[in-house]
Amino acid sequence: QVQLVESGGGSVQAGESLRLSCAASGRTLSSYAMGWFRQAPGKEREFVASIFWSAGGTYYVDSVKGRFTISRDNAENMVYLQMNSLRTEDTAVYYCAARLAVVPKWNYWGQGIQVTVSS
Repeated sequence: QVQLVESGGGSVQAGESLRLSCAASGRTLSSYAMGWFRQAPGKEREFVASIFWSAGGTYYVDSVKGRFTISRDNAENMVYLQMNSLRTEDTAVYYCAARLAVVPKWNYWGQGIQVTVSS
């Protein structure tokens, strides 16, 4: 089992920044990929970004490329999502997720944290 706890959400104005944090525990994470997803009201949950814990390779949805950066701290078992130049359409509940790197299904989820961007 992997336990994930998000923090760092809140309300900001468009153009501002936020950093989300995800504390991971329960397993050695070197074989895992970590990701961030989001779900806006009335919409499906969508992939935002991911990172392979061991190699550090990253992937982003097109809408956040150049604005969001995913990173991890191996020593602290933390994953971060730095969000810059926030837009109103980034408003959503953000979820931290984990999966084994060789398995496509995301098996572990945090409880979610609200990010609200106002104009």
